[in-house]
Amino acid sequence: MEPILTYETAYKELDQIAKEIQNESVSVDVLAEKVKRAAELITFCQGKLRSTEKEVNKIIAQMEQGNMDK
Repeated sequence: MEPILTYETAYKELDQIAKEIQNESVSVDVLAEKVKRAAELITFCQGKLRSTEKEVNKIIAQMEQGNMDK
């Protein structure tokens, strides 16, 4: 069973891929695979950030609404 992907684990993996590419420690044979995985991780992280932003904005709006009711 594959571990559940969290923002933190995705970010760490993305950071590791970026370091490997920058250090040129990735062979040409696996470069496309690494870039594809990095794109997947970026999409995942962006989705998490958008989702979190929506939730936070919803909570703030509820709090502001509660203050207006007083």
